[in-house]
Amino acid sequence: MNFPELVWMEHYRDRVNADPEMQVIANWFSTSLSLTFGERRYVVRMERGKMTDINATPRFDARSAFGFRAPMEVWRKFVSPEPPALYHDFFAMLMRVPGFVLEGDTLVAMQNARALHRAMNVLRAVEP
Repeated sequence: MNFPELVWMEHYRDRVNADPEMQVIANWFSTSLSLTFGERRYVVRMERGKMTDINATPRFDARSAFGFRAPMEVWRKFVSPEPPALYHDFFAMLMRVPGFVLEGDTLVAMQNARALHRAMNVLRAVEP
């Protein structure tokens, strides 16, 4: 699959929406967040733990409460089948990988930490 093109994001959406753990823990996870893979930015809408929209061409005014931004080489390590140390978990990356950035309202991100952690683990499981 062509990571991180729209078809890959759609596959990610399908995996998130079918994930049984997300169905249990993310009933209150409703927000918009951005994922920026190098120069490629998406804004996704989460409603009660389901990804309901993927904005693949967000304008500069596309709102998101928070987002993750990193160069492609960081994302490729994160989604690799056997990621190197510190690239196995997005919390580890936030603490120790300078190129991996949480932007926006960090309070909203941490209020949704458990569901966000699961969604990021599902992201790792999507074949690049």
